[in-house]
Parts: sequence; structure tokens; C-alpha cells
Amino acid sequence: MSDRKNVALRLGVLAFVSVLVQIAGVAQIHVFGVGFDLAPLVVAAAGFLTGALSGALFGFGVGLFLDLAYVQTLGVFALVFCLVGYTAGRVRELRAPEAPFTPLALGAAATAVASCGYAVLEVILGVTSPVSLQLVRDILVGIALNSLIAVPVYSIVRRWLIPALPEDPRRRRRRAYTTGGLSPLSRP
Repeated sequence: MSDRKNVALRLGVLAFVSVLVQIAGVAQIHVFGVGFDLAPLVVAAAGFLTGALSGALFGFGVGLFLDLAYVQTLGVFALVFCLVGYTAGRVRELRAPEAPFTPLALGAAATAVASCGYAVLEVILGVTSPVSLQLVRDILVGIALNSLIAVPVYSIVRRWLIPALPEDPRRRRRRAYTTGGLSPLSRP
């Protein structure tokens, strides 16, 4: 099987399993009146690992699946998660951060963008829900809760996708220098 088909298959399985786990289990757990939200974490991790285009497509698919599963306005989650996946992929393409706190910051940012984006789209579409300080509190608590589970979710997604992803040339170059390879500056 080619690399692209293998990555697409793994992303499809990841989308299906993550949405089922979100709906059947994780959404039922509430802390401080707010539930955990696995979807932005998985979309951001997949986008970060696979790139902007794959992240946007994966986010759109997961969002559409969630819209259908929750029987709500079609396309709201799809649009928001498309943005989350694309942005996470662009961060990887432009900056390639290797810091240990990257999954934590990625999870917090993805949850913030998803929560705020969903709230803004619902208000724009005319859903009659009250906008109050309770909504702001729920968004902030949701960001904090998702930040707690961001690192394990990123690790699981990474472990699932890395065997199908091609070797990153930036990683190979750095490895040569740290394993005793000569620096280009020290050559005669």
C-alpha cells in the first residue's frame, strides 16, 4: 500500500474511533459542569503531524461526522475543525516546534479556537442561547480540562500516525549532528 493511502486509512480510522469515543464516553464525563472535548485535540494533533492540507481535510471530516452525530446545524463543527486542523498544520510547517510543552500549548489553543469559533458561529447563525459570563466560564474551564488531557491524546495520535508518515528531512538532519556527525562548519 502506498504511503498516501496508508496515511488516509489511518486518518479515517482515527476519525471514526475518536468521534465514537467522544460521543459514547468522554462527553459523559463532566468536571465543574463542563465536559471534556476530545475532537479539537485529535484534530490539532493530526494536523500538526500530517500538515496543513491533511489537517484541514481531517478536521472537516471529523467536524462533519460530529455534526451528523449530534444532529445539529450541519457544517458548524466542520468549519471550526477545518480551521483548527489547518492552523495546527501550518504551525508545524512554519515553525516546527520541538519543545516538550508543544502538545499542551497545541491542545489549549485548539480548544480555545474550537470553543470560541463554535460560539461565534452559533450566534451568527441565530441560535437563541444566552451569551453570558457563564459561557465565558465554561470556555475557560473547558480549555483547562482539555489541557490536562492534551499530552496523552497527542501521544496516542502520534503513536498511531508515525508509522505511516514519511521521514521528516529536518529530523534526519538534526539527528546526524547530535549523533556524532560532523558539522558543516567544521569540515576543511
